[in-house]
Amino acid sequence: MKKEYIFRGIFYIAGLVVLALGLVLNTETGLGASPIVSVSYSVSVSFEQNFGDMTFILYSLFVLVEMVLHTYRIKREGGNLKKILFMDFLQIPLSLIFTRFMNLFTALIPDLYTEGKSSPGEFTVRILLLILAVILTGIGAAMSLNMRLIPNSGDGIVQAIADHVHKGVGLVKNCFDLGCVTVTVCISLIFSGHLIGLGIGTVLAMIGVGRTMAVFNYFLYEKMNRIAGMQDTI
Repeated sequence: MKKEYIFRGIFYIAGLVVLALGLVLNTETGLGASPIVSVSYSVSVSFEQNFGDMTFILYSLFVLVEMVLHTYRIKREGGNLKKILFMDFLQIPLSLIFTRFMNLFTALIPDLYTEGKSSPGEFTVRILLLILAVILTGIGAAMSLNMRLIPNSGDGIVQAIADHVHKGVGLVKNCFDLGCVTVTVCISLIFSGHLIGLGIGTVLAMIGVGRTMAVFNYFLYEKMNRIAGMQDTI
């Protein structure tokens, strides 16, 4: 069992690293950020702040909302409130580590476009890298979620809302993404006068990440869970 726990940890950490890489690569193409982090990206650009730091603040706000929703639901439906709130709280240090990976990749990956001077060849490369970014984001999200440890705050808030309103996670995820895009539009127009962090990359992420997760799990879900000693929880 000890060996299986090690593999579970490796899959989980690898998933977070790949997820962070995918999100950063998505933004560095200049074709639009992933919906949830488009909020923190627009703030970072509008106020010249660090992207990873703004994402950490955003994720921390998500955790606070989760705690409120979980408290209300548990008091109404029953359950171990202390345990749930403790698991929610653990998302904050996880978010700090996750966003440090984002900062690392932001420092390592240069801007992949030239403002106002993009050639057809450069645009083609950006599109290909965007597709790669979406694939990496989907794989990273699937790997980390499949290990059923501490969820990424962006996933945790969606699950908390879905549980609270008794709706499917897929529907809530779509609505939440649209809400984040709406907030990004408002922040961009109010503070910069033009759209920031939104584009074809945002749309492709909304559609492609979920599909990538489905394909990844179709081929590797059972094998990964077996290696991690989780076959009894599939």
